[in-house]
Amino acid sequence: MLLRRLSLLSFLFCWLWTAALFAQQRPGANTIITNARVYTVDGNHPTAEAVAILGEHIVAVGSNAEIDAWRKDKTTVIDGHGHLLLPGFNDAHVHFIPGGMQLDSINLREAATPEAFRETLEARVKKTAKGEWITGGDWDEQKWNPAVLPTKELIDAVSPETPVFVTRYDGHISLANSYALKLAGVTAKTKAPAGGEIVRDKNGNPTGVLKDAAQALVSSKIPPLTHEQRLRAAKRALAHAASLGVTSVQDMNPEYADIAVYSELSEKGELTTRVYAAPMLEGWNDFAKIGVRRAWGSSYLRFGAMKTYADGSLGATTAYFFKPYTDAPDTRGLLSDELHPISQERERLTQADAAHLQICAHAIGDEAISTMLDLFTDVVKANGAGERRWRIEHSQHMAEKDFQRYAELGVIASVQPYHAIDDGRFAEKRIGADRIQRTYAFRTFLDHKVRLAFGTDWTVAPLSPMWTIYAAVTRATLDGKNPDGWVPAQKLKVNEAVEAYTMGSAYAEFQENVKGSITPGKLADMVLLSDDIFKIQPGAIKDVQVELTMVGGKITYKR
Repeated sequence: MLLRRLSLLSFLFCWLWTAALFAQQRPGANTIITNARVYTVDGNHPTAEAVAILGEHIVAVGSNAEIDAWRKDKTTVIDGHGHLLLPGFNDAHVHFIPGGMQLDSINLREAATPEAFRETLEARVKKTAKGEWITGGDWDEQKWNPAVLPTKELIDAVSPETPVFVTRYDGHISLANSYALKLAGVTAKTKAPAGGEIVRDKNGNPTGVLKDAAQALVSSKIPPLTHEQRLRAAKRALAHAASLGVTSVQDMNPEYADIAVYSELSEKGELTTRVYAAPMLEGWNDFAKIGVRRAWGSSYLRFGAMKTYADGSLGATTAYFFKPYTDAPDTRGLLSDELHPISQERERLTQADAAHLQICAHAIGDEAISTMLDLFTDVVKANGAGERRWRIEHSQHMAEKDFQRYAELGVIASVQPYHAIDDGRFAEKRIGADRIQRTYAFRTFLDHKVRLAFGTDWTVAPLSPMWTIYAAVTRATLDGKNPDGWVPAQKLKVNEAVEAYTMGSAYAEFQENVKGSITPGKLADMVLLSDDIFKIQPGAIKDVQVELTMVGGKITYKR
Protein backbone atom coordinates (compact mmCIF):
# COMPACT_ATOMS: atom_id res chain seq x y z
CA MET A 1 0.00 0.00 0.00
CA LEU A 2 2.85 2.37 0.91
CA LEU A 3 4.61 1.63 -2.36
CA ARG A 4 1.40 2.29 -4.25
CA ARG A 5 0.96 5.67 -2.51
CA LEU A 6 4.56 6.61 -3.21
CA SER A 7 4.09 5.64 -6.84
CA LEU A 8 0.95 7.79 -7.09
CA LEU A 9 2.69 10.76 -5.43
CA SER A 10 5.61 10.33 -7.81
CA PHE A 11 3.23 10.36 -10.78
CA LEU A 12 1.46 13.50 -9.54
CA PHE A 13 4.79 15.23 -8.93
CA CYS A 14 5.98 14.39 -12.46
CA TRP A 15 2.68 15.56 -13.96
CA LEU A 16 2.77 18.87 -12.10
CA TRP A 17 6.44 19.38 -12.97
CA THR A 18 5.72 18.68 -16.67
CA ALA A 19 2.69 21.01 -16.64
CA ALA A 20 4.75 23.77 -15.00
CA LEU A 21 7.56 23.27 -17.50
CA PHE A 22 5.08 23.39 -20.40
CA ALA A 23 3.54 26.55 -19.02
CA GLN A 24 6.98 28.16 -18.88
CA GLN A 25 7.78 27.12 -22.45
CA ARG A 26 4.37 28.04 -23.90
CA PRO A 27 4.59 31.37 -25.73
CA GLY A 28 2.63 34.23 -24.26
CA ALA A 29 -0.43 35.43 -26.12
CA ASN A 30 -0.14 38.71 -27.96
CA THR A 31 -3.63 39.62 -26.81
CA ILE A 32 -6.15 38.30 -24.30
CA ILE A 33 -9.79 39.29 -24.24
CA THR A 34 -11.09 38.49 -20.78
CA ASN A 35 -14.25 38.93 -18.72
CA ALA A 36 -16.53 38.70 -21.76
CA ARG A 37 -19.67 36.76 -22.63
CA VAL A 38 -18.22 34.76 -25.51
CA TYR A 39 -20.70 33.18 -27.93
CA THR A 40 -18.45 31.11 -30.14
CA VAL A 41 -20.81 29.71 -32.84
CA ASP A 42 -18.83 26.52 -32.22
CA GLY A 43 -21.13 23.65 -31.28
CA ASN A 44 -18.34 21.84 -29.46
CA HIS A 45 -17.70 24.76 -27.10
CA PRO A 46 -20.64 27.18 -27.39
CA THR A 47 -19.78 29.69 -24.66
CA ALA A 48 -16.74 30.96 -22.80
CA GLU A 49 -15.39 33.91 -20.83
CA ALA A 50 -12.10 34.68 -22.52
CA VAL A 51 -9.98 34.26 -25.65
CA ALA A 52 -6.23 34.18 -26.23
CA ILE A 53 -4.71 35.37 -29.52
CA LEU A 54 -1.26 34.68 -30.91
CA GLY A 55 -0.40 36.41 -34.17
CA GLU A 56 -3.47 36.38 -36.45
CA HIS A 57 -5.07 33.36 -34.84
CA ILE A 58 -7.03 32.29 -31.80
CA VAL A 59 -4.98 29.90 -29.66
CA ALA A 60 -7.29 29.26 -26.74
CA VAL A 61 -10.90 29.76 -25.68
CA GLY A 62 -12.08 29.15 -22.12
CA SER A 63 -12.64 30.53 -18.66
CA ASN A 64 -10.93 33.67 -17.38
CA ALA A 65 -8.59 31.53 -15.28
CA GLU A 66 -7.70 29.19 -18.15
CA ILE A 67 -6.91 32.02 -20.52
CA ASP A 68 -5.01 33.98 -17.88
CA ALA A 69 -2.36 31.23 -18.10
CA TRP A 70 -1.49 32.64 -21.55
CA ARG A 71 -0.64 36.03 -20.11
CA LYS A 72 3.01 37.15 -20.24
CA ASP A 73 4.74 40.47 -19.62
CA LYS A 74 4.06 41.81 -23.12
CA THR A 75 0.52 40.47 -23.49
CA THR A 76 -2.14 43.09 -24.17
CA VAL A 77 -5.21 42.45 -22.01
CA ILE A 78 -8.62 43.71 -23.14
CA ASP A 79 -11.34 43.72 -20.50
CA GLY A 80 -14.67 42.80 -22.10
CA HIS A 81 -16.58 44.23 -19.10
CA GLY A 82 -19.11 41.43 -19.40
CA HIS A 83 -20.14 42.39 -22.93
CA LEU A 84 -21.04 39.94 -25.71
CA LEU A 85 -18.14 38.79 -27.89
CA LEU A 86 -19.06 37.24 -31.26
CA PRO A 87 -17.16 36.09 -34.35
CA GLY A 88 -16.74 38.96 -36.79
CA PHE A 89 -19.68 39.41 -39.15
CA ASN A 90 -19.16 38.21 -42.71
CA ASP A 91 -21.39 40.04 -45.19
CA ALA A 92 -22.06 37.55 -47.98
CA HIS A 93 -23.26 40.12 -50.51
CA VAL A 94 -22.04 43.70 -50.86
CA HIS A 95 -21.05 46.20 -53.53
CA PHE A 96 -18.10 47.56 -51.62
CA ILE A 97 -16.56 50.33 -53.75
CA PRO A 98 -20.00 51.71 -54.69
CA GLY A 99 -20.75 51.60 -50.96
CA GLY A 100 -17.74 53.75 -50.24
CA MET A 101 -18.77 56.13 -53.00
CA GLN A 102 -22.29 56.31 -51.61
CA LEU A 103 -21.02 57.58 -48.27
CA ASP A 104 -20.01 60.81 -50.03
CA SER A 105 -22.62 61.00 -52.80
CA ILE A 106 -26.02 62.65 -52.94
CA ASN A 107 -28.59 61.07 -50.60
CA LEU A 108 -32.07 60.96 -52.11
CA ARG A 109 -33.29 58.05 -50.00
CA GLU A 110 -34.61 60.36 -47.31
CA ALA A 111 -36.61 62.43 -49.81
CA ALA A 112 -40.18 61.72 -48.63
CA THR A 113 -41.82 63.71 -51.44
CA PRO A 114 -41.06 64.54 -55.08
CA GLU A 115 -40.52 68.14 -53.98
CA ALA A 116 -37.87 67.07 -51.47
CA PHE A 117 -36.27 64.94 -54.20
CA ARG A 118 -36.01 67.97 -56.51
CA GLU A 119 -34.79 70.31 -53.77
CA THR A 120 -32.06 67.90 -52.65
CA LEU A 121 -30.90 67.53 -56.22
CA GLU A 122 -30.98 71.29 -56.81
CA ALA A 123 -28.70 71.83 -53.80
CA ARG A 124 -26.27 69.25 -55.15
CA VAL A 125 -26.22 70.84 -58.61
CA LYS A 126 -25.11 74.14 -57.07
CA LYS A 127 -22.07 72.37 -55.57
CA THR A 128 -21.21 70.37 -58.69
CA ALA A 129 -18.49 71.50 -61.09
CA LYS A 130 -19.47 72.11 -64.71
CA GLY A 131 -19.39 68.92 -66.75
CA GLU A 132 -19.36 66.63 -63.69
CA TRP A 133 -22.07 63.99 -63.44
CA ILE A 134 -24.38 63.61 -60.43
CA THR A 135 -24.80 59.92 -59.65
CA GLY A 136 -25.78 57.76 -56.70
CA GLY A 137 -28.96 58.87 -54.99
CA ASP A 138 -30.67 55.66 -53.82
CA TRP A 139 -34.15 57.18 -54.14
CA ASP A 140 -37.29 55.38 -52.96
CA GLU A 141 -40.59 56.37 -54.56
CA GLN A 142 -42.46 54.03 -52.19
CA LYS A 143 -42.21 56.79 -49.58
CA TRP A 144 -44.24 59.10 -51.81
CA ASN A 145 -48.00 59.45 -51.95
CA PRO A 146 -48.84 58.36 -54.55
CA ALA A 147 -45.89 56.00 -55.06
CA VAL A 148 -45.09 56.88 -58.69
CA LEU A 149 -41.78 56.78 -60.51
CA PRO A 150 -40.09 60.17 -60.97
CA THR A 151 -39.53 61.57 -64.44
CA LYS A 152 -36.99 63.85 -66.03
CA GLU A 153 -39.50 66.73 -65.89
CA LEU A 154 -39.23 66.68 -62.11
CA ILE A 155 -35.55 67.64 -62.21
CA ASP A 156 -34.83 69.20 -65.62
CA ALA A 157 -35.48 72.78 -64.50
CA VAL A 158 -32.91 72.54 -61.68
CA SER A 159 -30.27 70.72 -63.75
CA PRO A 160 -30.32 72.20 -67.27
CA GLU A 161 -26.56 71.81 -67.89
CA THR A 162 -25.59 69.15 -65.34
CA PRO A 163 -25.93 65.50 -66.37
CA VAL A 164 -27.90 63.58 -63.74
CA PHE A 165 -28.18 59.79 -63.50
CA VAL A 166 -29.48 58.80 -60.08
CA THR A 167 -30.38 55.25 -59.15
CA ARG A 168 -33.25 53.74 -57.20
CA TYR A 169 -32.00 52.12 -54.00
CA ASP A 170 -32.34 48.59 -55.44
CA GLY A 171 -29.99 49.40 -58.32
CA HIS A 172 -32.43 48.19 -60.98
CA ILE A 173 -33.95 51.54 -62.01
CA SER A 174 -32.26 54.85 -62.73
CA LEU A 175 -33.53 58.32 -63.58
CA ALA A 176 -31.71 60.43 -66.16
CA ASN A 177 -32.43 64.09 -66.80
CA SER A 178 -32.85 65.41 -70.32
CA TYR A 179 -29.25 66.58 -70.49
CA ALA A 180 -27.95 63.09 -69.64
CA LEU A 181 -30.29 61.47 -72.18
CA LYS A 182 -29.01 63.91 -74.79
CA LEU A 183 -25.37 63.10 -74.04
CA ALA A 184 -26.20 59.39 -74.29
CA GLY A 185 -28.20 59.77 -77.50
CA VAL A 186 -31.34 58.21 -76.02
CA THR A 187 -34.44 59.32 -77.93
CA ALA A 188 -37.92 58.10 -78.82
CA LYS A 189 -36.32 56.01 -81.57
CA THR A 190 -33.89 54.21 -79.22
CA LYS A 191 -34.69 50.52 -78.80
CA ALA A 192 -34.44 48.92 -75.37
CA PRO A 193 -31.77 46.21 -75.11
CA ALA A 194 -32.68 42.64 -74.18
CA GLY A 195 -33.28 42.45 -70.45
CA GLY A 196 -34.02 46.16 -70.16
CA GLU A 197 -36.81 48.69 -70.49
CA ILE A 198 -36.98 52.34 -71.49
CA VAL A 199 -40.05 53.76 -69.76
CA ARG A 200 -41.95 56.02 -72.18
CA ASP A 201 -44.77 58.54 -71.94
CA LYS A 202 -48.01 58.32 -73.93
CA ASN A 203 -46.25 59.84 -76.95
CA GLY A 204 -43.43 57.28 -76.90
CA ASN A 205 -40.80 59.65 -75.52
CA PRO A 206 -38.42 58.48 -72.76
CA THR A 207 -39.51 59.63 -69.31
CA GLY A 208 -35.94 59.39 -68.07
CA VAL A 209 -36.55 56.11 -66.23
CA LEU A 210 -34.41 53.19 -67.40
CA LYS A 211 -34.75 49.68 -66.02
CA ASP A 212 -32.06 46.99 -65.66
CA ALA A 213 -30.05 46.47 -68.89
CA ALA A 214 -31.36 49.75 -70.33
CA GLN A 215 -29.45 51.66 -67.64
CA ALA A 216 -26.24 50.96 -69.55
CA LEU A 217 -27.45 53.23 -72.36
CA VAL A 218 -26.56 56.16 -70.08
CA SER A 219 -24.19 54.71 -67.49
CA SER A 220 -21.75 53.72 -70.24
CA LYS A 221 -21.31 57.42 -71.03
CA ILE A 222 -20.29 58.37 -67.49
CA PRO A 223 -16.51 58.80 -67.13
CA PRO A 224 -15.03 55.86 -65.19
CA LEU A 225 -13.72 56.39 -61.70
CA THR A 226 -10.06 57.22 -61.43
CA HIS A 227 -7.75 54.99 -59.42
CA GLU A 228 -7.58 57.62 -56.69
CA GLN A 229 -11.37 57.85 -56.50
CA ARG A 230 -11.63 54.08 -56.12
CA LEU A 231 -8.90 54.05 -53.50
CA ARG A 232 -10.62 56.79 -51.51
CA ALA A 233 -13.97 54.95 -51.75
CA ALA A 234 -12.37 51.69 -50.61
CA LYS A 235 -10.83 53.34 -47.55
CA ARG A 236 -14.17 54.93 -46.66
CA ALA A 237 -15.88 51.55 -47.01
CA LEU A 238 -13.23 49.78 -44.90
CA ALA A 239 -13.60 52.26 -42.06
CA HIS A 240 -17.39 52.01 -42.22
CA ALA A 241 -17.28 48.20 -42.17
CA ALA A 242 -14.98 48.18 -39.14
CA SER A 243 -17.30 50.51 -37.22
CA LEU A 244 -20.13 48.01 -37.72
CA GLY A 245 -18.23 44.84 -36.81
CA VAL A 246 -18.03 43.60 -40.41
CA THR A 247 -14.72 41.75 -40.71
CA SER A 248 -15.27 40.01 -44.07
CA VAL A 249 -17.21 40.91 -47.20
CA GLN A 250 -18.07 39.07 -50.36
CA ASP A 251 -17.98 41.71 -53.08
CA MET A 252 -20.42 41.09 -55.90
CA ASN A 253 -19.57 42.11 -59.49
CA PRO A 254 -16.63 44.41 -58.71
CA GLU A 255 -14.79 45.86 -61.67
CA TYR A 256 -11.25 44.64 -62.25
CA ALA A 257 -10.06 48.12 -61.31
CA ASP A 258 -11.71 47.65 -57.90
CA ILE A 259 -9.82 44.39 -57.40
CA ALA A 260 -6.60 46.20 -58.28
CA VAL A 261 -7.32 48.65 -55.45
CA TYR A 262 -7.89 45.79 -53.00
CA SER A 263 -4.61 44.25 -54.10
CA GLU A 264 -2.75 47.50 -53.51
CA LEU A 265 -4.27 47.94 -50.07
CA SER A 266 -3.53 44.32 -49.17
CA GLU A 267 0.10 44.72 -50.19
CA LYS A 268 0.38 47.76 -47.90
CA GLY A 269 -1.33 45.97 -44.99
CA GLU A 270 -4.24 48.42 -45.21
CA LEU A 271 -6.99 46.00 -46.22
CA THR A 272 -8.69 45.89 -42.84
CA THR A 273 -11.69 43.90 -44.05
CA ARG A 274 -11.25 40.52 -45.74
CA VAL A 275 -12.56 40.47 -49.33
CA TYR A 276 -13.78 37.62 -51.52
CA ALA A 277 -14.30 39.17 -54.95
CA ALA A 278 -16.91 37.82 -57.38
CA PRO A 279 -16.66 39.68 -60.72
CA MET A 280 -19.06 39.12 -63.59
CA LEU A 281 -19.35 35.64 -65.13
CA GLU A 282 -18.63 36.94 -68.62
CA GLY A 283 -14.97 37.24 -67.59
CA TRP A 284 -14.69 33.69 -66.26
CA ASN A 285 -11.98 32.73 -68.74
CA ASP A 286 -9.72 35.54 -67.49
CA PHE A 287 -9.42 33.57 -64.26
CA ALA A 288 -9.65 30.06 -65.67
CA LYS A 289 -6.78 30.46 -68.12
CA ILE A 290 -4.33 31.24 -65.32
CA GLY A 291 -5.65 28.48 -63.08
CA VAL A 292 -7.53 30.54 -60.50
CA ARG A 293 -10.12 28.38 -58.77
CA ARG A 294 -12.80 29.14 -56.19
CA ALA A 295 -11.54 30.67 -52.94
CA TRP A 296 -8.03 31.20 -54.35
CA GLY A 297 -5.77 33.77 -52.70
CA SER A 298 -4.76 35.00 -49.25
CA SER A 299 -6.74 35.32 -46.05
CA TYR A 300 -7.34 38.98 -46.92
CA LEU A 301 -8.06 38.88 -50.66
CA ARG A 302 -9.40 35.94 -52.62
CA PHE A 303 -10.99 35.23 -55.99
CA GLY A 304 -12.68 32.37 -57.81
CA ALA A 305 -16.36 33.26 -57.53
CA MET A 306 -18.27 34.64 -60.53
CA LYS A 307 -21.51 36.65 -60.50
CA THR A 308 -24.36 36.34 -62.99
CA TYR A 309 -27.91 37.68 -63.22
CA ALA A 310 -31.21 35.97 -63.99
CA ASP A 311 -33.61 38.91 -63.54
CA GLY A 312 -34.19 42.32 -61.96
CA SER A 313 -35.96 43.36 -58.75
CA LEU A 314 -39.42 43.39 -57.19
CA GLY A 315 -39.40 47.16 -56.72
CA ALA A 316 -38.68 47.67 -60.40
CA THR A 317 -41.29 45.06 -61.46
CA THR A 318 -38.43 43.32 -63.31
CA ALA A 319 -38.08 40.28 -61.03
CA TYR A 320 -39.19 37.37 -63.25
CA PHE A 321 -42.26 35.40 -62.13
CA PHE A 322 -44.31 32.48 -63.41
CA LYS A 323 -47.46 34.61 -63.13
CA PRO A 324 -47.99 38.33 -63.82
CA TYR A 325 -47.64 41.01 -61.17
CA THR A 326 -50.85 41.70 -59.27
CA ASP A 327 -50.47 45.46 -59.69
CA ALA A 328 -48.97 45.27 -63.19
CA PRO A 329 -50.82 42.41 -64.93
CA ASP A 330 -49.25 43.19 -68.29
CA THR A 331 -45.82 41.93 -67.14
CA ARG A 332 -44.16 38.97 -65.44
CA GLY A 333 -40.86 40.84 -65.19
CA LEU A 334 -37.70 40.52 -67.26
CA LEU A 335 -35.11 37.82 -67.75
CA SER A 336 -31.72 39.50 -67.60
CA ASP A 337 -29.67 40.15 -70.70
CA GLU A 338 -27.31 37.33 -69.61
CA LEU A 339 -30.15 34.86 -70.28
CA HIS A 340 -30.73 36.02 -73.84
CA PRO A 341 -30.33 33.35 -75.08
CA ILE A 342 -30.43 30.85 -72.21
CA SER A 343 -28.26 28.44 -74.21
CA GLN A 344 -25.39 30.93 -74.04
CA GLU A 345 -25.72 31.21 -70.25
CA ARG A 346 -25.78 27.42 -69.98
CA GLU A 347 -22.53 27.22 -71.91
CA ARG A 348 -20.86 29.88 -69.74
CA LEU A 349 -21.96 28.17 -66.55
CA THR A 350 -20.78 24.77 -67.74
CA GLN A 351 -17.37 26.04 -68.77
CA ALA A 352 -16.85 28.10 -65.60
CA ASP A 353 -17.88 25.14 -63.46
CA ALA A 354 -15.48 22.86 -65.32
CA ALA A 355 -12.76 25.37 -64.41
CA HIS A 356 -13.75 24.96 -60.73
CA LEU A 357 -15.06 28.48 -60.38
CA GLN A 358 -17.92 29.18 -57.96
CA ILE A 359 -21.20 30.58 -59.32
CA CYS A 360 -23.18 33.31 -57.53
CA ALA A 361 -26.44 33.87 -59.41
CA HIS A 362 -28.74 36.83 -58.77
CA ALA A 363 -32.32 35.53 -58.94
CA ILE A 364 -35.34 37.13 -57.25
CA GLY A 365 -38.59 36.10 -58.97
CA ASP A 366 -39.82 32.50 -58.66
CA GLU A 367 -39.36 31.67 -62.34
CA ALA A 368 -35.91 33.26 -62.41
CA ILE A 369 -34.91 31.07 -59.45
CA SER A 370 -36.37 27.97 -61.11
CA THR A 371 -34.54 28.79 -64.31
CA MET A 372 -31.22 28.97 -62.48
CA LEU A 373 -31.91 25.66 -60.73
CA ASP A 374 -32.65 24.13 -64.13
CA LEU A 375 -29.35 25.45 -65.43
CA PHE A 376 -27.47 24.11 -62.40
CA THR A 377 -29.04 20.70 -63.03
CA ASP A 378 -27.84 20.84 -66.64
CA VAL A 379 -24.31 21.63 -65.45
CA VAL A 380 -24.29 18.59 -63.16
CA LYS A 381 -25.36 16.42 -66.08
CA ALA A 382 -22.56 17.84 -68.19
CA ASN A 383 -19.73 17.92 -65.63
CA GLY A 384 -20.67 15.28 -63.07
CA ALA A 385 -21.10 15.48 -59.32
CA GLY A 386 -18.92 17.63 -57.08
CA GLU A 387 -18.93 20.13 -54.23
CA ARG A 388 -19.70 23.42 -55.91
CA ARG A 389 -21.46 25.50 -53.26
CA TRP A 390 -23.58 27.26 -55.85
CA ARG A 391 -25.29 30.32 -54.50
CA ILE A 392 -28.49 32.03 -55.46
CA GLU A 393 -28.14 35.62 -54.40
CA HIS A 394 -31.34 37.04 -52.86
CA SER A 395 -33.47 33.87 -53.25
CA GLN A 396 -36.46 36.08 -52.52
CA HIS A 397 -39.66 34.69 -54.01
CA MET A 398 -39.80 30.91 -54.11
CA ALA A 399 -41.94 28.38 -55.90
CA GLU A 400 -42.95 25.66 -53.42
CA LYS A 401 -41.33 22.96 -55.54
CA ASP A 402 -37.91 24.56 -55.42
CA PHE A 403 -37.03 24.46 -51.71
CA GLN A 404 -36.20 20.78 -51.99
CA ARG A 405 -34.23 21.39 -55.19
CA TYR A 406 -31.96 23.81 -53.27
CA ALA A 407 -31.25 21.03 -50.78
CA GLU A 408 -30.68 18.35 -53.41
CA LEU A 409 -28.32 20.52 -55.45
CA GLY A 410 -26.53 21.93 -52.38
CA VAL A 411 -27.45 25.48 -53.36
CA ILE A 412 -26.82 28.15 -50.72
CA ALA A 413 -29.54 30.75 -50.15
CA SER A 414 -27.52 33.98 -49.94
CA VAL A 415 -30.14 36.29 -48.45
CA GLN A 416 -30.46 39.83 -47.14
CA PRO A 417 -33.08 40.04 -44.35
CA TYR A 418 -33.30 43.84 -44.40
CA HIS A 419 -34.94 43.54 -47.83
CA ALA A 420 -37.83 41.68 -46.17
CA ILE A 421 -38.72 44.57 -43.86
CA ASP A 422 -38.22 46.98 -46.75
CA ASP A 423 -40.12 45.16 -49.53
CA GLY A 424 -42.74 44.13 -46.97
CA ARG A 425 -44.17 47.64 -47.27
CA PHE A 426 -45.44 46.97 -50.79
CA ALA A 427 -44.82 43.32 -51.74
CA GLU A 428 -48.35 42.04 -51.13
CA LYS A 429 -49.97 44.58 -53.42
CA ARG A 430 -47.35 43.72 -56.02
CA ILE A 431 -47.50 39.90 -55.99
CA GLY A 432 -50.54 38.98 -53.86
CA ALA A 433 -51.24 37.16 -50.60
CA ASP A 434 -50.24 33.68 -51.76
CA ARG A 435 -46.78 34.43 -53.12
CA ILE A 436 -45.70 36.46 -50.08
CA GLN A 437 -45.94 33.28 -47.96
CA ARG A 438 -42.85 32.03 -49.82
CA THR A 439 -41.08 35.40 -49.85
CA TYR A 440 -37.86 35.77 -47.82
CA ALA A 441 -38.68 32.28 -46.57
CA PHE A 442 -35.80 31.90 -44.12
CA ARG A 443 -37.58 29.42 -41.84
CA THR A 444 -38.71 27.25 -44.75
CA PHE A 445 -35.15 27.13 -46.07
CA LEU A 446 -33.85 25.91 -42.73
CA ASP A 447 -36.68 23.36 -42.49
CA HIS A 448 -35.45 21.95 -45.82
CA LYS A 449 -31.83 21.85 -44.54
CA VAL A 450 -30.78 24.60 -46.93
CA ARG A 451 -27.78 26.64 -45.78
CA LEU A 452 -28.31 30.35 -45.26
CA ALA A 453 -25.62 33.00 -45.75
CA PHE A 454 -26.51 36.48 -44.52
CA GLY A 455 -25.59 39.76 -46.15
CA THR A 456 -26.98 43.21 -46.84
CA ASP A 457 -26.55 44.00 -50.55
CA TRP A 458 -25.01 47.29 -49.41
CA THR A 459 -25.61 49.91 -50.87
CA VAL A 460 -29.15 48.65 -51.43
CA ALA A 461 -29.52 48.19 -47.66
CA PRO A 462 -27.48 49.46 -44.70
CA LEU A 463 -24.26 47.54 -44.02
CA SER A 464 -25.25 47.19 -40.35
CA PRO A 465 -25.38 43.59 -39.03
CA MET A 466 -27.60 44.75 -36.17
CA TRP A 467 -30.28 45.89 -38.59
CA THR A 468 -29.91 42.61 -40.50
CA ILE A 469 -30.36 40.46 -37.40
CA TYR A 470 -33.23 42.67 -36.23
CA ALA A 471 -34.93 42.16 -39.59
CA ALA A 472 -34.48 38.38 -39.51
CA VAL A 473 -35.89 37.91 -36.02
CA THR A 474 -38.69 40.54 -36.01
CA ARG A 475 -39.70 40.95 -39.69
CA ALA A 476 -41.19 44.27 -38.56
CA THR A 477 -41.55 46.34 -41.74
CA LEU A 478 -40.01 49.79 -41.97
CA ASP A 479 -43.40 51.48 -42.24
CA GLY A 480 -44.38 50.30 -38.74
CA LYS A 481 -47.43 48.45 -40.04
CA ASN A 482 -46.25 44.95 -39.04
CA PRO A 483 -44.91 45.23 -35.49
CA ASP A 484 -45.45 41.52 -34.87
CA GLY A 485 -43.74 40.56 -38.10
CA TRP A 486 -44.58 40.43 -41.78
CA VAL A 487 -45.27 36.75 -42.57
CA PRO A 488 -44.17 35.94 -39.00
CA ALA A 489 -43.93 32.19 -39.65
CA GLN A 490 -40.63 32.93 -41.44
CA LYS A 491 -38.93 34.57 -38.43
CA LEU A 492 -35.60 33.22 -37.21
CA LYS A 493 -34.18 32.94 -33.70
CA VAL A 494 -31.25 35.19 -32.79
CA ASN A 495 -28.79 32.28 -32.66
CA GLU A 496 -29.88 31.14 -36.13
CA ALA A 497 -29.37 34.64 -37.50
CA VAL A 498 -25.93 34.94 -35.93
CA GLU A 499 -24.88 31.56 -37.32
CA ALA A 500 -26.05 32.52 -40.83
CA TYR A 501 -24.02 35.75 -40.54
CA THR A 502 -20.84 34.01 -39.43
CA MET A 503 -20.46 30.30 -40.16
CA GLY A 504 -23.09 30.41 -42.89
CA SER A 505 -21.30 33.15 -44.79
CA ALA A 506 -17.92 31.49 -44.18
CA TYR A 507 -19.26 28.25 -45.67
CA ALA A 508 -20.55 30.18 -48.67
CA GLU A 509 -16.96 31.18 -49.49
CA PHE A 510 -15.28 27.83 -48.63
CA GLN A 511 -13.79 29.29 -45.44
CA GLU A 512 -15.66 27.54 -42.63
CA ASN A 513 -12.44 25.92 -41.40
CA VAL A 514 -10.65 29.27 -41.32
CA LYS A 515 -13.15 31.72 -39.81
CA GLY A 516 -16.78 32.05 -38.78
CA SER A 517 -16.47 30.89 -35.16
CA ILE A 518 -14.35 31.64 -32.11
CA THR A 519 -12.36 28.42 -32.22
CA PRO A 520 -8.66 27.73 -31.54
CA GLY A 521 -6.76 27.76 -34.81
CA LYS A 522 -9.14 30.09 -36.61
CA LEU A 523 -8.51 33.70 -37.55
CA ALA A 524 -8.95 36.15 -34.68
CA ASP A 525 -11.80 38.11 -36.26
CA MET A 526 -14.19 39.20 -33.50
CA VAL A 527 -16.63 41.90 -32.48
CA LEU A 528 -17.57 43.12 -28.99
CA LEU A 529 -21.10 44.48 -28.65
CA SER A 530 -22.60 46.97 -26.21
CA ASP A 531 -25.55 44.69 -25.35
CA ASP A 532 -26.31 40.99 -25.31
CA ILE A 533 -28.56 40.47 -28.33
CA PHE A 534 -29.60 37.06 -26.95
CA LYS A 535 -31.13 38.67 -23.85
CA ILE A 536 -32.55 42.03 -24.89
CA GLN A 537 -35.91 42.49 -26.58
CA PRO A 538 -35.65 41.72 -30.33
CA GLY A 539 -36.91 45.20 -31.19
CA ALA A 540 -33.87 46.72 -29.46
CA ILE A 541 -31.29 44.77 -31.48
CA LYS A 542 -31.08 47.40 -34.22
CA ASP A 543 -29.83 49.94 -31.66
CA VAL A 544 -26.96 47.84 -30.31
CA GLN A 545 -23.53 49.43 -30.80
CA VAL A 546 -20.16 47.95 -31.67
CA GLU A 547 -17.62 48.49 -28.91
CA LEU A 548 -14.62 46.93 -30.62
CA THR A 549 -13.81 45.20 -33.91
CA MET A 550 -10.78 42.98 -34.38
CA VAL A 551 -9.42 41.46 -37.60
CA GLY A 552 -6.52 39.03 -37.46
CA GLY A 553 -5.84 39.98 -33.84
CA LYS A 554 -5.59 43.71 -34.67
CA ILE A 555 -8.10 46.26 -33.47
CA THR A 556 -9.66 47.98 -36.48
CA TYR A 557 -12.31 49.92 -34.59
CA LYS A 558 -12.85 51.02 -31.00
CA ARG A 559 -15.78 53.12 -29.86
